[in-house]
Amino acid sequence: MAQNDVPQWPDLPWKLNISISAFSFTFDVTRRSNGTANRFLMSFFDLRTSPSKKPSNGVKTTDITIDKSRNLWFRLYTPVNTGDGAAAVGNLPVIFFFHGGGFVFMAPSSKPYDEFCYGLARELSAIVISVNYRLAPEHRYPSQYEDGFDALKFVDTAIIEGFSGNLRQCFLAGDSAGGNLVHHLAVKASEHDFSNLKLIGNILIQPFFGGEERTESELRLTRAPFVTMERSDWMWKAFLPEGSNRDHPAANVFGPNSVDISGVKLPATIIFVGGFDPLQDWQKRYCDGLKKYGKEASLVEFAKTFHSFYAFPELPEFSMLMKEMKDFMRKQVESSEGDGRSASDMSDR
Repeated sequence: MAQNDVPQWPDLPWKLNISISAFSFTFDVTRRSNGTANRFLMSFFDLRTSPSKKPSNGVKTTDITIDKSRNLWFRLYTPVNTGDGAAAVGNLPVIFFFHGGGFVFMAPSSKPYDEFCYGLARELSAIVISVNYRLAPEHRYPSQYEDGFDALKFVDTAIIEGFSGNLRQCFLAGDSAGGNLVHHLAVKASEHDFSNLKLIGNILIQPFFGGEERTESELRLTRAPFVTMERSDWMWKAFLPEGSNRDHPAANVFGPNSVDISGVKLPATIIFVGGFDPLQDWQKRYCDGLKKYGKEASLVEFAKTFHSFYAFPELPEFSMLMKEMKDFMRKQVESSEGDGRSASDMSDR
């Protein structure tokens, strides 16, 4: 089959195609050619939600401020009626979630991400901490990494009213740019001695990685939903330090300027990839890179999905994603509990 004959777009219901086209249009009209973003115009499209302490679909939410001066805060999602009493004894696993948007757009209160985190808390029976980090280009690298790490340190020691999570069972999770954040935060966290918090798993959903090279999937899927080379190039330019190219280690983790992580202790990692995502080759290389350095990593591919498919729960892959995440978390929780018992047994001898 000639490259021009390769399908560029998955077979989707017409209503979903309209929604995707509308989202793509929004990102395009709010990106200026000079590398800045039209925040005022974006505010008309990016519908925001408010927290609700009254449970909605089995989950209640609260916004917690970390640093008002840089608008650093998080939305806390707490499931109720989990069925096993775990919430009452503070034994629910904790997911630190970092939203996508190319480091430039969106927030935890953006409607698609608010709904997605409601789903995570409900379906995974977990506490979700969705972090609001500063956005590029007003705040370039490493602002987003600094904000994410400060959120970890805050939760590690703060007394949060109504918090019912087990800080010894924490996961880092994120989609797209948020998936990129997960990797870099996990590396940084490995160098920090937390008082209570223990990271036991990384969940990267179609992470945003890149490089100067054009991969086969980028060249093949030139008209795929949401992500194109032109859009991703613009976002890297807005995010990376001025004068840098896409081989900066923030983007190309295992590229020519990469840092040796062989001595870094990383938790087990799962990476989700979509068959219609132009970024898939970078995501697969990331998984291979982790394994090369001796890290535990697995890759799950949904052949018929596009970038950001998880924003549409009506798709069958949404339920598949939730199941894979739940199985991964259960495995890591059981492993961490086993390690804890082993350590306890050793100390008793």
